[in-house]
Amino acid sequence: MSYDSQETLAAFSTQNGITFPVLSDVGSATIERFGILNTVALEYLENDSDDPEFIAYVRQFATVGGRQERVRGIPFPGTFMVDREGRVTSRYFEDYYRERSTVSNIMLRLGAGEDTVTGTQIESDHLDITTYPSDGTVALGNRFALVVDITPGPGMHVYAPGASDYRVISLTVEPQPFLSVLPIDFPPSEIYYFAPLNERVPVYQKPFRLLQEVVPAVTPEAQKAFAGKDNLTIVGTLEYQACDDAICYNPVTVPLTWTVALRPFLRPEPRQ
Repeated sequence: MSYDSQETLAAFSTQNGITFPVLSDVGSATIERFGILNTVALEYLENDSDDPEFIAYVRQFATVGGRQERVRGIPFPGTFMVDREGRVTSRYFEDYYRERSTVSNIMLRLGAGEDTVTGTQIESDHLDITTYPSDGTVALGNRFALVVDITPGPGMHVYAPGASDYRVISLTVEPQPFLSVLPIDFPPSEIYYFAPLNERVPVYQKPFRLLQEVVPAVTPEAQKAFAGKDNLTIVGTLEYQACDDAICYNPVTVPLTWTVALRPFLRPEPRQ
């Protein structure tokens, strides 16, 4: 749903091959009822201050295009998930208005997504690993996930966050310009009881999934840096220490690589 006209949205849908309904809310009445009217944009139109902190605030939450009447009525962009009874079950909003979570990423976060990208399978002495990006193609500003599906071998476990005196499993992405790596939320673990030491530690011993979200920047500097590039390659490592009921094996570092295709950053043409 957008505050743009039906004509603008029809052209945008054709341009991007969108086949699902796109709703036009000219006048922003529904946007207001949802409580997501962009008040920062209104504040900018009604305040002639050029204070640098205020301008930076506006550029994060409303517009980078200066004081233009066309920003009146825009929403804070986000995604609502609605069930078949019309009830909102979850919602996702980003900190920067030009960044958006992909649908595949949201579905994976909900545990409802299907694998749409062919994965790379890695077998170690202790784990079976399949890794892939949530989306095969992304645009600058897309918030998507690097997925690592892990199945411990029979009788094996790896240590979860909160385990002390052991090498906790970790996923690290190598820094690169214009790529934000967001904090990772680890899935719930279970408590493993090691009787000889009367020790209880959090572990993963059943299949589990790590979702590392990343965002390629959509700033003018990033658009210049990515100009002419057809893909984005991201490099990382998975580190863990595996144990069974008798032996704790040496820590292991597994190199990982993800490559996604890049498409242009597109948006509807401005309202006249």
